[in-house]
Amino acid sequence: MVFIKKSSNVNYGVLILASCLLAMMAIFLDLVPGNPAVSLTASIALYMAILWVTEAIPIGLTSLLPLILFPALGVLDGKAISDSYINYVIFLFIGGFMMALAMEKWDLHHRIALKILSLLGGSPFKILLGFMLASAFLSMWMSNTATAMMMLPIIFSVTKALEEIHGREKLGKYAVAILLGMAYSCSIGGMATLVGTPPNLSFIRILEIIYPNAPEIAFGEWLIFALPLSTLMFVLTLVILFFFFPAGKGMRIENKSFFKEKYLALGPTTSEQKRVFVLFIMLVFLWVFRKSLAIGDLHIPGWSSLMPVPKFINDGTIAIFVAFLLFVVPSSKSDNRQGLVTWEIIAKIPWGIVLLFGGGFALAKGFIESGLSSYIGERLVAAGNLSDLGLLFTVTTMMTFLTEFTSNTATTEMMLPIVAGLSNKIQIHPLFLMIPVTLAASMAFMFPVATPPNAVVFGSGKLNMVDMVKAGFIINILGIIAMALVFTTWGAMMFDIDPSVVPPWAEEVDMKAGE
Repeated sequence: MVFIKKSSNVNYGVLILASCLLAMMAIFLDLVPGNPAVSLTASIALYMAILWVTEAIPIGLTSLLPLILFPALGVLDGKAISDSYINYVIFLFIGGFMMALAMEKWDLHHRIALKILSLLGGSPFKILLGFMLASAFLSMWMSNTATAMMMLPIIFSVTKALEEIHGREKLGKYAVAILLGMAYSCSIGGMATLVGTPPNLSFIRILEIIYPNAPEIAFGEWLIFALPLSTLMFVLTLVILFFFFPAGKGMRIENKSFFKEKYLALGPTTSEQKRVFVLFIMLVFLWVFRKSLAIGDLHIPGWSSLMPVPKFINDGTIAIFVAFLLFVVPSSKSDNRQGLVTWEIIAKIPWGIVLLFGGGFALAKGFIESGLSSYIGERLVAAGNLSDLGLLFTVTTMMTFLTEFTSNTATTEMMLPIVAGLSNKIQIHPLFLMIPVTLAASMAFMFPVATPPNAVVFGSGKLNMVDMVKAGFIINILGIIAMALVFTTWGAMMFDIDPSVVPPWAEEVDMKAGE
């Protein structure tokens, strides 16, 4: 998961200039004569993009603008737009985040991280592996930012101990490898699950908005598809960082005692930690095995088939069910008959992200209903002259480097309707571009502004910008190649994708081009 930066400041200069640009475009821009909705939607999209990128006003507030501008300018009915802000994807995020908050409240995430490190720590390679594995695993289920902030003090403790034992010179730039490994693993781990990073959830909902009859991509299907890619990226990043920023010869923490002592200092596992862990395992099991899973000749029936109407159950239903259990399963430390979480914890949910989801879904709806997606797709139709693989590399490279400077969630929600329109115009399978673009949003490793974990480690003052850019650029390139390799083989088989074959559910969609 990813947090957005919290800020309530208003940059009035940017807000006024952007508002003037919106007014001018709304008055003078005429992209499709006879269909002003296309130009108006483009104007609103550009206006929101400027405010999102500059954060002239809080991102969550910008995300509410479709509720005002689409009805006011006659693009879409306010009732239709309002529906974008409440749907099962929103509840999937809220339920998943409440589990993350429960793990954080009872310090379960800290215990998991130290347990992994106590099992793996020792040599420089194993220490780096331990930090990266703990960060990746936790980021599959909880906030990237919270994971990075929790891991940072542990990293400082380890590097300080290494300096005391071996000296700063022998440590070399190994501390840089640990810091970057932790930050990059937060992004890499998040790719593997639908709740791991907001772009994945944005993709699920926008696919449903644009293609209502498309088959559902469930939590388990995404995990089985994305985990091999996440694993490959993990290994590549581990190797690159270990050789780019090596430790001095002979440097190690003997017998892993350092991490074992840290783990033992936590004391015995509490009853609350055990209860939260059991509910966490239940949540993962229900998500993964809700729908039937087919891997080659192997077929695993889903438990939802036991329900009266299986299709009525979705991943959001499961998330809220387990969140409900978190409220009602009692805490032994409470004298007030309180559950593992209390209602006060709701205030800690990042509502700015929730609104950002809704704003992106509303914008996607505007792109489709107005015909803007089709219009942009027509202008990009020259890209259809590229080979399928060339087109995939083009859009993913553009997305990867664009998200180095912009919010990956906001950028994903702007780009997905555009690549859907392009897919319809050049008649290729929509998932052939939409899934890679979504994954590329999580592959920004070069700059501190690219992701919150990058910003956290850079803000520690323990590494230089050139180190992050040098390693990040190479990992960006390898990430694009790895994503294309995994997606065109394993992904194509998982989701039955042949680029040249447009599925019936995509042929039925009317993108309202130039109407």
